[in-house]
Amino acid sequence: MIPSVRLSPTPVAFAGSNLRSKSASVPSVSSLKPSKYVVSSLRPLYLAPLNGSHPAELKLQRQPLEFRCAASAADDNEPKAEVAPARSEGAQRLKISIYFATWWALNVIFNIYNKKVLNAFPFPVAVAHTIGHVAATVSMSKVAVSFTHIIKSAEPAFSVLVSRFLLGETFPVPVYLSLLPIIGGCALAAVTELNFNMVGFMGAMISNLAFVFRNIFSKRGMKGTSVSGMNYYACLSIMSLVILTPFAIAMEGPQMWAAGWQKALTEVGPNVIWWVAAQSVFYHLYNQVSYMSLDQISPLTFSIGNTMKRISVIVSSIIIFHTPVRPVNALGAAIAILGTFLYSQAKA
Repeated sequence: MIPSVRLSPTPVAFAGSNLRSKSASVPSVSSLKPSKYVVSSLRPLYLAPLNGSHPAELKLQRQPLEFRCAASAADDNEPKAEVAPARSEGAQRLKISIYFATWWALNVIFNIYNKKVLNAFPFPVAVAHTIGHVAATVSMSKVAVSFTHIIKSAEPAFSVLVSRFLLGETFPVPVYLSLLPIIGGCALAAVTELNFNMVGFMGAMISNLAFVFRNIFSKRGMKGTSVSGMNYYACLSIMSLVILTPFAIAMEGPQMWAAGWQKALTEVGPNVIWWVAAQSVFYHLYNQVSYMSLDQISPLTFSIGNTMKRISVIVSSIIIFHTPVRPVNALGAAIAILGTFLYSQAKA
């Protein structure tokens, strides 16, 4: 046998999509002197003596050399495609609907107790804990609940204007047109409230602008996977409490609070304690659910839902506080609902 054999690096091509075993013939030489011969492989395989011996002296015996091919394992470092589970669109809509219904119900309860507390204890800065809520609370302490929500029904328009001119976002023309019946319908639903007060009006307008910016920047802040709507609202509440407390003490102070609290207990009785507790709890719950909703939808859609929420607040306040109802209220509610439907069609 030959002690050393050199195989040439000639590439082997495999035709077809299925890889199969290929064989090539390599000779076996029985009587060769190791110092005189070198065997090389080249298609086909030829053997030649270096000292000029005749090739016929070589006794060759053909033996098959097997080549086998197998697919290599995938590199573990390569990125692997992740298949996201399909999410039911119907389940997502149901989830948002539950959020909206809970949000509206909690907001109705809060507004009722908030108005009762403000009637008995008229110090709005101490009751509120955000700029938007301070402005709305000031407004409701000066005018009727329905009038405040007439002005605050313009929040979608504020949202569109801020998003368009400050953030550079654009919307289709039907979206702009769908805002008109929403705003107009809410205004008609509360048109019976004619007690105009400039402080109450400006408070509602400032609240609109403040809440629009809050919704937009909150939506941006919640883009990270580590911050959910509930966590974001918790941080916002703590920061608002720290910022607002000095202003509440400076503008009203403990002496005014003590005198007002004593007067409220005298006129209303122990029920005022329950009203304050209920107002605080339901305010927190409705805002928490609203942030859970904001986590799932856009700021403009949130403003639309907020406007529809005002319809339920206006109707509930009319029932609780025995406000006379006119046909224009029902007409306004119908127009606002139609506007919401038109908006959903425009965004589809």
